Amino acid sequence: MSGAGKKVMDVANQTFKVGKKIDWDGMAKLMVSEEARKEFANLRRAFDEVNQTLETKFSQEPEPIDWEYYRKGIGSRLVDMYKEAYDNVKIPKYVDTVTPEYKPKFDALLVELKEAEEKSLKESERLEKEIAEVQEMKKKIATMTADEYFEKHPELRKKFDDEIRNDYWGY
Repeated sequence: MSGAGKKVMDVANQTFKVGKKIDWDGMAKLMVSEEARKEFANLRRAFDEVNQTLETKFSQEPEPIDWEYYRKGIGSRLVDMYKEAYDNVKIPKYVDTVTPEYKPKFDALLVELKEAEEKSLKESERLEKEIAEVQEMKKKIATMTADEYFEKHPELRKKFDDEIRNDYWGY
């Protein structure tokens, strides 16, 4: 789990640094369940379709208009009027105002993700130690004496000694 969290972070960093290149195969390797793989495949397919549409339809220059063809069929005066109107149309260039607004939020989320990952790694490490202790205890419990148990858990020895000293037997 800790390795997967690091891999997700690496993929996210690479994806946003590179911009257009997405490591789909790297992210696909992180999918665990069959349902996640299906959803990921659907996401990739949808992304590819949108990306292809954007690259083909909207990034190409429009074909030039054959004004002479229309002059022959419609008439010179009307076509000239349309040509003048067409030439006066100015399409403003797109200025990205959204990315600068969300970039700091995304960076803050990356920092938060890194902190959560570190916290998760520490907790995972603590739990692994605890599991190892429990497994060791499980092996030794049949032959363990009370003194050996209390060596590992001195707080319980103090609690039991206090109860015995105060003549409290639990009922």
